[in-house]
Amino acid sequence: MKIAIAGGSGFVGKHLTMKLVAEGHQVVILTRNKPHTQHKDITYVEWLTEQAEPEKALTDITAFINLAGENLNSGRWTKAKKQDILQSRIDATKEITRIITKMETKPKILINASAIGYYGTSEESTFTEQTDKSGNDFLANVVKTWEQAANDVPDSVRVVFARFGMILDKDEGALNKMLLPYKLFIGGPLGSGKQWLSWIHIDDLVNAIHFCLMQGEISGPVNMTASEPLRMNDFGKTLGSVLNKPHWAPVPAFLLKIVLGEMSILVVEGQRVLPDKLQEHGFTFQYPNLKPALINILR
Repeated sequence: MKIAIAGGSGFVGKHLTMKLVAEGHQVVILTRNKPHTQHKDITYVEWLTEQAEPEKALTDITAFINLAGENLNSGRWTKAKKQDILQSRIDATKEITRIITKMETKPKILINASAIGYYGTSEESTFTEQTDKSGNDFLANVVKTWEQAANDVPDSVRVVFARFGMILDKDEGALNKMLLPYKLFIGGPLGSGKQWLSWIHIDDLVNAIHFCLMQGEISGPVNMTASEPLRMNDFGKTLGSVLNKPHWAPVPAFLLKIVLGEMSILVVEGQRVLPDKLQEHGFTFQYPNLKPALINILR
C-alpha cells in the first residue's frame, strides 16, 4: 500500500512509519519542513505552506492517516494554547479533506487520530464505541469538532476515528512525566487515586492502526486502549512495583490544578474505556495487562 501520513514525524507517527515500512508499504509524509536525508521507502511532501500543492504529488495513495495536531502536554492550557490545540487539528483535517476531494483517485480509507476525551470524565461509567453521548468539557468539544471535520471526505472513503488512550512509551508521552517522583522515592497517586486511566502500549497502538488499515469492515470510532483500564492508585502501585520504588506520597488534586491549570483534567480526571470494536474484529493485544507492558518499556 502507499500511505500518506500527516504528523508522520511526531511521537506516534515515527513509530507507525517504522512499522509500515517494515511491513513493505510505501509511506508519504506530509510536512512543513522536508528533511535533508531521505529514506528509499519514505517520501516527503510539503503541505500547509503558501506555495504547497500536495495533491499534485499524492498519486496512487491507498490510505490517509491524520496524526497532526498541537501537543496537549506541552504547557498550560492558556486561552491561546487552547485555540492552538483546536485550530491545529481543524486546519490539518480540513486540508486533508480538501486534498482527498481534489485527488482523481481517492484513497480507500482515512484514519483520523482522535482521543477518548470524547467521552468526558467519569469514575463510575464504562465507555465503548456504542456510547453515543459525548462529554462537554474542552477536550471533548475538541474531539467532537475534530471528528466532524474528518467526516467531510467523499462517501467512498472509509473513515476511522482512532480514539487514543494514554500512550505508554519509554521515550515520549505521559509516562515519562510520571516516572520522576518514583525515582525520587516520592511516588504516589495523583489526585483522589480513584480516577480511571485507560492506557495502551505504543506497540499495540501502532498495531491497532495497522489492523484498521487492513480490516475493510472497520469504520467509525475505534477505542485504542488496552482491555485492562486501571484506577490511578492501582496504576501507580503497579508502576512502583516495576520500578522497585515506593508508592505512598499522594499529590492532592487542588495542587495539580494550581500547577497545571485546566490541563490537570488529563491526570486528575479520567474515564474507563474499553476497546470493544478491536476485540470484536479479532485484534490481539501484545500487552493487555499493565505490568508486562511497563516491564517491557522500563526494563
